[in-house]
Amino acid sequence: MFQGAVTLSLDAKGRIAIPTRFREALAPEGRPLVLTAHPHKCLLVYPEAVWTPIRERIVALPGLDPRTAALKRLLVGFAQEEELDTSGRVSVVASLRQWAGLEKNVWLVGQGTHFELWSEAGWQAQQEAMLALSAEDLARTFEGVVL
Repeated sequence: MFQGAVTLSLDAKGRIAIPTRFREALAPEGRPLVLTAHPHKCLLVYPEAVWTPIRERIVALPGLDPRTAALKRLLVGFAQEEELDTSGRVSVVASLRQWAGLEKNVWLVGQGTHFELWSEAGWQAQQEAMLALSAEDLARTFEGVVL
């Protein structure tokens, strides 16, 4: 279960150090993890085993529908398998850094089965958007969920 939000730093080579407590779950037994673009201008970070069935469902979507074709291009087209180095760092390729506007400070945000990787500005904007939601919006969204 990936939860919580932590600020990290991109190094000069475009790498981030994954917190120790998440390394084995993200890249078990040295397997790669997958980074890809998200329409909200962040990145998704998945363990390979979790990403594979998601990728298969996306690839199976009809290619002639413009919306599903765009989703395929984004999620599958940007997907990169990366391995953790011996220091627990993962490289974030330039195209993904550019998509998400990642600079020095980034946020790794748990989403249960995966992480989102946000730029400092992007994560700030998300927090402001959350604060702007009305109590009624939240109640409708989480109807039946005990908080």
